[in-house]
Amino acid sequence: MTITPEQTAWFQSTFAQLVENVEQAVLGKRHIVELVFATLLSEGHILLEDVPGTGKTALARALGQTIRGTSTRIQFTPDLLPGDVTGITVYDQKRGEFEFHTGPIFANVVLADEINRASPKTQSALLEVMEEGRVTVDGVTRPVGVPFVVIATQNPVEQAGTYRLPEAQLDRFMIRASIGYPDDASTLRILQGAMHPRREVPEIVDAQLIVTMSDLVAGVYSSPLVLDYIMRLIAATRRASEVKLGVSVRGGLALARLAATWAVAHGRSFVTPDDVRDLALPVLAHRLVLNPDAEFDGVTPDAVIGQILLDVEAPVENGAA
Repeated sequence: MTITPEQTAWFQSTFAQLVENVEQAVLGKRHIVELVFATLLSEGHILLEDVPGTGKTALARALGQTIRGTSTRIQFTPDLLPGDVTGITVYDQKRGEFEFHTGPIFANVVLADEINRASPKTQSALLEVMEEGRVTVDGVTRPVGVPFVVIATQNPVEQAGTYRLPEAQLDRFMIRASIGYPDDASTLRILQGAMHPRREVPEIVDAQLIVTMSDLVAGVYSSPLVLDYIMRLIAATRRASEVKLGVSVRGGLALARLAATWAVAHGRSFVTPDDVRDLALPVLAHRLVLNPDAEFDGVTPDAVIGQILLDVEAPVENGAA
């Protein structure tokens, strides 16, 4: 069912309220906050990759506080076990039966802090739940509920004691984003409030409203020309000479879904080529595996995607039905 103008206006207004609420905790970063909320409403997961002290954890915490649901934080360390994430089955001697104790992954918003510090075995515990929204322990599958989003952070500078995320794990993140340092005006506001207690952002929506907004995204119109543009972009990543492994079909689906959410969040009931172009970098770049020669020459995935956006011609139509 196509989304109505009234539903579009309501979605845009509610989306703006969510963003403004989180902006109280993360100053001067409206675009990245919009990107994170759009990913949440697209039923995707977020990888925040940035140097320490840029507000990655503050952003994730503010997102969890905004939604009236459950939120957890998992501090990934080398000795963290898969059961510490998913939960374990223990034997209750009094009742004479096994009982499942849920892990921190059973929440609406999960902050996976410094995810690359955990061993590959523990990292792989997230594969099923990030793709299917459920956890299997001792042969029993349990849903984690909706909405469900993993916000993972990692430090790209410090590599000692870390384990690089495998391609299968990276591909399950809808976006990879960097917050970056705030501008001078925002930095001054942060310093002026340094002596005051940290302010918690208020809860303004419940979890069910997030589900309702996610369902509305399915009614956003994506024209065949826009979908063809997405197809040509991901095909170009596979043909690029610097790339050993291009974007998967999952990556194309993520770009189409996020573009639809981005469109309705900005008051449109249809996706435009500009929506796709604006989101291509955070959605596609982290999925590329470059050739060793290209890496040695200093080529980056961001540069490859940027060149592809220049080379692949976008439709001239605006994407409206």
